[in-house]
Amino acid sequence: MATSESIAILGGTGDLGTGLAIRWSRAGHRIIIGSRTLPKAQAAVASLHEISPETPADALENADAAAAGDIVVLTVPAEHQISTLETVRESLAGKILIDVTVPLVPPRVGTVQLPAEGSAGKRAQDYLGDEVMVVSAFQNVAAHLLKEDVKIECDVLVAGNKRAAREKVITLATEAGMRGWHAGPIDNAAAAEALTSILIQINRRHEISHSGIQIVGQADH
Repeated sequence: MATSESIAILGGTGDLGTGLAIRWSRAGHRIIIGSRTLPKAQAAVASLHEISPETPADALENADAAAAGDIVVLTVPAEHQISTLETVRESLAGKILIDVTVPLVPPRVGTVQLPAEGSAGKRAQDYLGDEVMVVSAFQNVAAHLLKEDVKIECDVLVAGNKRAAREKVITLATEAGMRGWHAGPIDNAAAAEALTSILIQINRRHEISHSGIQIVGQADH
């Protein structure tokens, strides 16, 4: 296993945050669940323990969680992305922020509707500035499968401006049971975010569920 990290998951009440917490805890990392208030964070940890009693996790308010984390993961709905980052901005300098935001706009979640900045990942990077290494990842994973002891048939596109930061997130993807791929700078987060709506359409129009993407190719020799 790679070096053990403290991973703060902001908005860890949903399937994605819970599933990543379980898988990264099994890989030996310390998990911190952040929420807007301490009672909400404590409730999220209680819910996590109902699903996975063997997963230790600390509960903190978002700002305290971000300060305590070596790596911070943002798993809130798109409409709360910037308002959440406002509360933790001072704690993110010099750190990797893994942004899993998907800009889905109900009721047309099966239609690609990217924000004016080009992507949610780019929006986060623009807001936080270069002192924070924003890495966009995990948008195409069937979130509730992360909570189950199953192999996930989906690769992870990892976009960010710093290669070393992308490499770290690729390692975390591997530890969570998936393959991660360098997908270039944060501008390229638009591709993975847009694919989520396409996968929703595929699930709707074909007799399958949990559609995902896999990268194939021949190795150069």
